Amino acid sequence: MAFQKPSHTFTKIHLKGLRTNRIHILFTMSFIVFINTFSFAQELPKKKPSIPAEQQKDSTAAAVDSIVIDSIIKPPTNIKEIDSTKKDSTKQEGLLAGIVNYRASDYVALNQRKKEIYLYNEAEVLYQDMEIKAGVIVIDYSKNLVYAGRIKDSTGYSQHPVFKQGENVIEPDSIVFNTETKKALVFNSRTEQQGFKVYSPITKKENDSVYFMKNGKFTTAEDEEDPEYQFVTTKMKLVPNKKVIVGATYMEIYGVPTPIALPFAFFPMTKKQTSGIIFPSFGEDNDRGYNLQNGGYYFAISDYLDLAVLGDYYTNGSYGLRLENNYSLRYRYRGNVSFRYENLLRSERGFPDFSQSTIYNIRWSHSQDGKANPSSRFSASVNLGSSTYFQESINQLNQSNFLNNTLASSVSYSKTFSGEPEVNVSLTASHRQNTNTGDIDLTLPTFQMSMGRIYPFAPKTGTKKGAIHNINFQLNTRGEYSIQTNDSIFGKNEMFDDARTGMRHSIPLTTNFKVFDHFSVSTNANFEETWTVKTVKKLWNQTEQEEVEIDQNGFDRFLTYNVGASVGTTIYGMYNFEEKGEDKKIKAIRHVMRPSLSYSISPAFDQYYETYDVIDADGTTIDQVEYTRFENSLYGRPGNNYSSSVGISLGNNLEAKIRAKDSTETEPEKIFILNNLNFSTSYNIAADSLNWSPVRVSGGTQILNKKMSINFGMTLNPYALDSNNSVVNTYNINNGGSLFRLTSANINMSYTLSNDSFSGKESDEDKASSQESARSGGRTDDLFGKSQDFADKRLSDSDKNKDDKDENNEFYNYKMPWSLRLAYSANYGNTRRENQISSHSLMFSGDIDLSPRWSVGASSGYDFLNQGFTYTQLRFERDLLSWRMNFSWIPFSDRSSWNFFIGIKSSLLKDLKYDQRRRPDQQVGN
Repeated sequence: MAFQKPSHTFTKIHLKGLRTNRIHILFTMSFIVFINTFSFAQELPKKKPSIPAEQQKDSTAAAVDSIVIDSIIKPPTNIKEIDSTKKDSTKQEGLLAGIVNYRASDYVALNQRKKEIYLYNEAEVLYQDMEIKAGVIVIDYSKNLVYAGRIKDSTGYSQHPVFKQGENVIEPDSIVFNTETKKALVFNSRTEQQGFKVYSPITKKENDSVYFMKNGKFTTAEDEEDPEYQFVTTKMKLVPNKKVIVGATYMEIYGVPTPIALPFAFFPMTKKQTSGIIFPSFGEDNDRGYNLQNGGYYFAISDYLDLAVLGDYYTNGSYGLRLENNYSLRYRYRGNVSFRYENLLRSERGFPDFSQSTIYNIRWSHSQDGKANPSSRFSASVNLGSSTYFQESINQLNQSNFLNNTLASSVSYSKTFSGEPEVNVSLTASHRQNTNTGDIDLTLPTFQMSMGRIYPFAPKTGTKKGAIHNINFQLNTRGEYSIQTNDSIFGKNEMFDDARTGMRHSIPLTTNFKVFDHFSVSTNANFEETWTVKTVKKLWNQTEQEEVEIDQNGFDRFLTYNVGASVGTTIYGMYNFEEKGEDKKIKAIRHVMRPSLSYSISPAFDQYYETYDVIDADGTTIDQVEYTRFENSLYGRPGNNYSSSVGISLGNNLEAKIRAKDSTETEPEKIFILNNLNFSTSYNIAADSLNWSPVRVSGGTQILNKKMSINFGMTLNPYALDSNNSVVNTYNINNGGSLFRLTSANINMSYTLSNDSFSGKESDEDKASSQESARSGGRTDDLFGKSQDFADKRLSDSDKNKDDKDENNEFYNYKMPWSLRLAYSANYGNTRRENQISSHSLMFSGDIDLSPRWSVGASSGYDFLNQGFTYTQLRFERDLLSWRMNFSWIPFSDRSSWNFFIGIKSSLLKDLKYDQRRRPDQQVGN
């Protein structure tokens, strides 16, 4: 081990022959490492004391008698707790398992007459994996006592003891320790257990794991000398890494006593997760009275599985239940399950405004490690429940979820069978629910199988060339059991009445090749066979004068096919300003065009169609209706119209080279003017009228250093409308109009910007908010507000890394970090001369740090169509060192509410909090 003063050397001694009366220095060292709080009031002269004449005869002693030990740190020998044993001449000498190395800057003295070893100034003792550093170390092996303390000089005390064993490092003040009984008295002790800092004037060590403290103080503040808060107690029992038990306790804020007091308290301490009670939050609701929320019990089932059972109760009889489960197996999978149930009563029974509703929500998320099994994978993302859950729930994390109109779920398993060809098989159960209408679409399950492409004519070696070599086909199979139901009958037998089952097999056959070196040609043929177990038979009931539909059970199938071909190429255009000798910022503009021409044929499958006669009451046939027995097929009916269609599309890309902003750069910078600009339409040769389909235009780009994204689209119809606003087979230009008639248009823009001092990194809380929103089916950004649960907030790593700047010095120089996110959307419709904007809104969200510990944020928007602000959330947060204060406010709308929270960051004292909320008014579903 290296020291700052290399001139100092260690003295090595074997204590085997020394009469130590079993000092057991080994046990002394072991104990000191586990003592976290000591104070040693020893005063030593600054100058090196002279050596008395009687000690000059002893060559092993040096300046011993001049050392003054204060009575505080060297108590009388009649204290039973310290000197509880006496010298026994019959006891054998104690032996150490190794060599003791010790040193000191000023001197090391061994006084055999007093049976003491003195180490003064930068004293160090090393034994095996233990190391002690202190100003003074005194070992009194006649009384089995060890003293370690500081040195007092003109500036105060210095060289506090430092005890180290393995990775444990402790810096106390002083200690008096009995090596025989393993008991000790510690004065002005300080210790820390998992961020729990304890101070006590007098501490008694009973054994290796129990400490008793008198008139102690404890806190989680980082500044121990001037804590912003602390708790004062008359007595305390500490069991390291297990528990702390205190008596009568009250709270001080910056040394000022407060009325916050407890008759006793128990603080569990463990590095492992343990089961325990979750204390509820207290509140009041105008419609339901006083309440207890989020109280329950946490079950630490194992290192891989846990469960939290939480409940809510309101004095009007409403209650709620929530189960939260997390599971994880390293390198295999991880996930969580959540079940929420609420039985809500509004007002009181017997009152006219009384109402009752029962809502629930189930969420399950499961992900598999990609390395667990490369050939198979299981995943789940489930979010289902009552359609009105997020509208009516009074205890949810994400208030903005009520804006989401869709709940979706998916549970899938896939398996890959390697070989030639490779086969992929998957099973998927999916769910989609419209929360406005309550309609639910389920597939239980969907089976899919696909076989890898097979090239029957490809050479065994070398590359594939030409149309013959590139001929390939594959086999795809898809089967479903589909249910369309409503939230009102979900889970009942009626939901299966209209269930449909089907299977579809498809064989796509394709090939591709080049002609004239610049044109890529591809041809394709697709064969599909659809299976079903339910068909229909239609008849005309002459008596009732209505159509009769008869369901027929039994296997049936139909076969369809289509063929097509396409040809495309890429055209490059370049305009170079440098060639014209122009020294401009824009060096060159490049235009890339990708035209494509396609042709497809779909036959009419009349063999699958039948007819029935419509007969009036007199027996006269007045009409004939055509139908197919596959009308209710899961994958649609076979077509009965011949189609011969030509498709035209044109893709564009426009980019430029500009002078680099950095003058040292030799190469120009490339930017996109238009990422894409696409046109597409088709012409049906076989149609009798309306041969042209509407022209669809779409495009997008990124500007402002790629911080603003712009996407737009429109539909242009070449045909005119008649007086009834119906499309007629007349070109719009021939009807006195323009070449095309704009029927719809849309534009979407998003913009994110911030100043240079804003990190742009997502904090732990923002990640948790995004995950919570994603699990609930909401937006992952915060344009609709952040998901917040103040009572569960913790100090994140990003908070810990904040610079503790002096606000007075940085008041004028501090750069306030800020960020702003904008989203603009507009939609226009004019299909039947509506000529109206269906939606037109701007959403924005921003955050700004007013100071290193003050931050505010807001999420809102403005609806230009209805001329009003959209859902708005205001956020305020104050970092109070060991505390955190949050306030969130939704000022208007039917979700008007606010949340206020202030509490200690430390997880050990997380139940010390004040949480007050005003819930939004209950929205009762129809």
